[in-house]
Amino acid sequence: MELNEVEQRIVGCLLEKQTTTAEHYPLSLNALTNACNQKSNRDPVMNLTESEVLDAIESLKSKHVVTIDEGFSGRVNKYDHRFCNTEFSRLQFSEQQRAIICLLLLRGAQTPGELRTRSARLANFSQVSEVEDALETLQTEGFVKKLAREPGKRESRYVHLFQDAEHYSAAPTSPSQKIESSELDALLIEIEQLKKELLAIKQHLGL
Repeated sequence: MELNEVEQRIVGCLLEKQTTTAEHYPLSLNALTNACNQKSNRDPVMNLTESEVLDAIESLKSKHVVTIDEGFSGRVNKYDHRFCNTEFSRLQFSEQQRAIICLLLLRGAQTPGELRTRSARLANFSQVSEVEDALETLQTEGFVKKLAREPGKRESRYVHLFQDAEHYSAAPTSPSQKIESSELDALLIEIEQLKKELLAIKQHLGL
């Protein structure tokens, strides 16, 4: 299942709000748009219009990921997901696995430590090792991918695989990597200069 950026945000929001605000779920178009544009717990922060959300909903509907409860007698339409853990979906996750997928959809690549910290309202992880176990299972089943650990970082980040391959094929180059590369070039130049000076000294001493 390949989802574009807006579709990922919509599915992530539906998963999140189904758990955190069950009394207001399914979501109206206005509520879903506000959830997508939420400034907290989102990365990147978006500024989608209702029209853009509707276009993505139509695409998700064609993929059988979202259903519409059409309002009658003046009621507004409500939107529900069939992404996972329903009789219509082949994706059946544990509560912890579902929380991880939800967070990855909403906030992109994250470390196990970040996922544990941010999952409090979605699932209970008593320790980071439980997150790592859930991630390992999801990776074995082909739903997440572990990125190469960035220089200076203790933990590797994980991404979900419900997106185009080009978005997760490699970890982005971090500023620290660029700095290290420039510093290495400077050191190599300095070494070559020192070699020349040492050779000149040896020649002067007749060595």
